[in-house]
Amino acid sequence: MDWDGLTAEERLVAEQAVLNLRSLNQACDAAADGTALAIAERVAVEQGCDLTRRILQTAVDRQTQAVEKKGRRLC
Repeated sequence: MDWDGLTAEERLVAEQAVLNLRSLNQACDAAADGTALAIAERVAVEQGCDLTRRILQTAVDRQTQAVEKKGRRLC
């Protein structure tokens, strides 16, 4: 993967994925014996939903801005 070729949006998503993994690892490390899988699943689902919402919002905002720019053209 060409990390230098990533857009600012792509870098933000990659950074969030790393932060999510770190948080997941911390939660598992702190989990009581026998509960790591359940905690990992809960954290992964919660963070996954939040990350998906942020990515979706970013994509929608980008499209909205593109449409607004097109609508402002004087032809």
